[in-house]
Amino acid sequence: MPDSVPISEGEIVATLDSTLFDGSDIPEDTRAVAAAAKARIRDFPAWTAEHAKPIRAAKKAGTGGFPPIIRSPRAETIRIPGPAGEILLRVIASAAPQGVYLHIHGGGWYMGGADLQDHKLEALADDADLACVSVDYRLAPEHPYPAALEDCVAAASWLAENAPRLWGTGRLVIGGDSAGAHLAALTLVQLRDLAGTRFVCAHLIFGFFDLALTPGARQFGAERSTPRTADLRGFVDAFIGSDRDRRSPEISPLYADLSKLCPAVFVVGTEDALLEDSLFMHMRWLAAGNPSELHVYPGAPHNFVAMPCRAAADAHDKAIAFIRRHLAS
Repeated sequence: MPDSVPISEGEIVATLDSTLFDGSDIPEDTRAVAAAAKARIRDFPAWTAEHAKPIRAAKKAGTGGFPPIIRSPRAETIRIPGPAGEILLRVIASAAPQGVYLHIHGGGWYMGGADLQDHKLEALADDADLACVSVDYRLAPEHPYPAALEDCVAAASWLAENAPRLWGTGRLVIGGDSAGAHLAALTLVQLRDLAGTRFVCAHLIFGFFDLALTPGARQFGAERSTPRTADLRGFVDAFIGSDRDRRSPEISPLYADLSKLCPAVFVVGTEDALLEDSLFMHMRWLAAGNPSELHVYPGAPHNFVAMPCRAAADAHDKAIAFIRRHLAS
């Protein structure tokens, strides 16, 4: 079996074989990274908002089980006006960008930052001829919804106006992973009817699209890998509070009007609590009349794209091909 099984625009869901999900054909290197991810959670308590600051600090420092942070000497910082003060944009660009990629980092809306994945942005920039622009949005629980979304929308609007002047191209791509994919999808919905702010495609990696939790996320449990069911619920509570309707279209893009949006590619592994978020969102994207691709990786856990396995390399190669195709269209 190939590393992933895609479904593209115009295909039917039956092209996904059941063996993709039954664990019978998982590459050995994927098994290894999934086992390592599972081993790391053995003594983790269920996530609560009190964990946000210490985990955020460890992530930023590359300690406490997080990998060392290597920052690119190529990176530049742009400061733009935002709804609550300055927003920092971290830029890593190729020599001659053919498009501008608005990157929205993951981290459960409570951790992460624009400067914590420079290697990923360098690879995207160089392999797809992009200017990658990562937005340092406000984090929960100190800044709950809609603060992060407001910052992402402000960054997207600013890029639509300024990208041609700065990089010689107004071709915009949007992408993110996990909570970042959630914010990217909501940004697309918010900007759909705003003249001059159009994206040519979206790159959405193991996104969290149903904050009420899909059946699979609810049943994922506590033993397989992070994020676990309790973690997801904790992230959502810290992000939106306990009283909001988690199925509101303004909060969960799975329930939004998805018509007239750009082509999208969805990437996810079968050992991810957010598997069904991508499966369902891909089909809703298609049903709304938008081109969509889905790439599902057998046995891959959450965040596998940052792990040393062929699935990560394959996901990167497919993303580059997808982005190049739509930049050229």
